[in-house]
Amino acid sequence: MHIVVCIKQVPDSAQIRVHPVTNTIMRQGVPTIINPYDLFALEEALRLRDAYRGEVTVLTMGPPMAEDALRKALSYGAERAVLLTDRYFAGSDTLATSFALSQAIAKVGETFGPPDIVFTGKQTIDGDTAQVGPGIAKRLKLMQLTYVAKIESIDLAAREIKVERRSEGGTQMLKSRLPCLITMLEGTNEIRRGSLADALCAARTQILKWSAADAGINDLTKCGLRGSPTVVKRVFAPAPRAEKAALVDTTDKAQRDVADELIAAIFTRQPALEHELAFQSGA
Repeated sequence: MHIVVCIKQVPDSAQIRVHPVTNTIMRQGVPTIINPYDLFALEEALRLRDAYRGEVTVLTMGPPMAEDALRKALSYGAERAVLLTDRYFAGSDTLATSFALSQAIAKVGETFGPPDIVFTGKQTIDGDTAQVGPGIAKRLKLMQLTYVAKIESIDLAAREIKVERRSEGGTQMLKSRLPCLITMLEGTNEIRRGSLADALCAARTQILKWSAADAGINDLTKCGLRGSPTVVKRVFAPAPRAEKAALVDTTDKAQRDVADELIAAIFTRQPALEHELAFQSGA
């Protein structure tokens, strides 16, 4: 089994600041991390590798400094890492990013064998669009399974996979054919600690650095700013709320009394909500 995991190096959201004049994200001096959602995808890929035997290739697109994220991924136990880096990729939105990554995944398949599964996190903490994973699936004509909470089983002989998917209406059990693309939800597994041997191997492993030409990308008009139809007009921090949160004293009170007090406080602040609920219940 060959599994490709797409990760992204992102600024630590806990330390991001917005420039007060230009309204852009200030990245200088902000530490970078692997997108947290991508770690759950990586862990699931490693679990499948351990169970069914095979290889995990980690792929990212970014500047040369994104090599740090790839080495971190290697320290968890991935077999190889590919950094897609080129000045032509600068300023890519989700459409251009999914194009470049899909081309690189196709090249990975030609070089190391076609992937059975492509993993991504459900979204990134810097963009929060959740568009790149489905975009890759569309371009590569892969079955896409989004917001997956659990992989129930894989039948490599029948080329089938069964997963548990969360949706707004509840939980869905889906069966699909391989190859496919999966976007993993957060909290779906416990991320392992890399072994000392893996850490030493990660430090020595040569990371493949591919330019647009190396990845087989011929149409550069689909990359970077030229291939990005969307433009971020402004980034801003939400204004702090002037109203302070109300404190409900639960000292020496039964749970039912606390619940009644909380509901009464909500209805006091939002009287229309009480009428709406009463209407829906037919009261």
